[in-house]
Amino acid sequence: MEDAPRSGRGWRRVAGLLLVGPMLGVSSIASMIAVPFIALSVILGARRLGALVVTGLAIAVAVGGLPRDAIWYLERGWAVLLAGWFVALTLRWPTVGFFPRALAAVLGTFTIVVVFFEAQPGNWTYVDWLVTERIMRGTDAAVSALAGMVRLFGDPEAPLSGRLAAAVYQAGEQQGRAFPALLGLSSLAALGVAWWGYVRLALGNDMGVGPLRDFRFNDHLVWLFVVGLVVLGVGSGEGAERAGTNILVFMGGLYALRGAAVVVFLSGGLSLMGFVLLLFGVLILPPLLFFGALVIGLGDTWLDLRSRVKTLVGNDEGRGG
Repeated sequence: MEDAPRSGRGWRRVAGLLLVGPMLGVSSIASMIAVPFIALSVILGARRLGALVVTGLAIAVAVGGLPRDAIWYLERGWAVLLAGWFVALTLRWPTVGFFPRALAAVLGTFTIVVVFFEAQPGNWTYVDWLVTERIMRGTDAAVSALAGMVRLFGDPEAPLSGRLAAAVYQAGEQQGRAFPALLGLSSLAALGVAWWGYVRLALGNDMGVGPLRDFRFNDHLVWLFVVGLVVLGVGSGEGAERAGTNILVFMGGLYALRGAAVVVFLSGGLSLMGFVLLLFGVLILPPLLFFGALVIGLGDTWLDLRSRVKTLVGNDEGRGG
């Protein structure tokens, strides 16, 4: 059931990772891709023409962008810390797979940021306000766009449903509360694109990021999910509730991805049409698909479904069945 990696499949993985940033919508994924790519090219080396050209483009992305407001500097600061951690971990453990290094880089960056805000709590209040205000501006734009679509495809005089507008604003508020977790997930996706691009352009190999069907991580991380449940369930105060929520959203996203990997493995792979249908489902039925994949991913921690299937297939082949 295990196929040899096929060259050219990496583009599909990168396309999926690139969609994560806009879907989560809490930060510009461009700078989080550009800065780590620059760091990898400068520190690890990139002598091929294509890598040098893309490095130049990445520099333009990293230093460009308007307006250069507080959010612009916050995004670049986060990207620099993220890139520093990832490159340092890559130099220290070059043979370790991509995801453990990327996850450690994200957690390391969060550690530095948390220590900084613990020392200067007033800065966190300001950053929280900045991010929430930007998210709500985006929510206003989304409601306006939906109202325009209603007028375009329906009654030109019909207003947007109050219930639909309220649901959109509620989603925006939840996104604001969970933006640290969503930022962490976006950072993992951005590091995946940057690492794949560096390996592809500098080394000529498109296997920098493995196929979705093989995605897994250390089973002991389930205890971090449990910690989130405990903090949310028994913690008191706004801080505990928000911390528990963000832990659950971050780990829930990882376990949902692991569940999707199990489904792709059991179905024999993901074709281009399957990728399109999956994307359509994520956009139309996100809660249903997310919780279904989350349950499968958590179950895989104890059941290790892919290994069981491989064992069964191997036994059947051994019996000639």
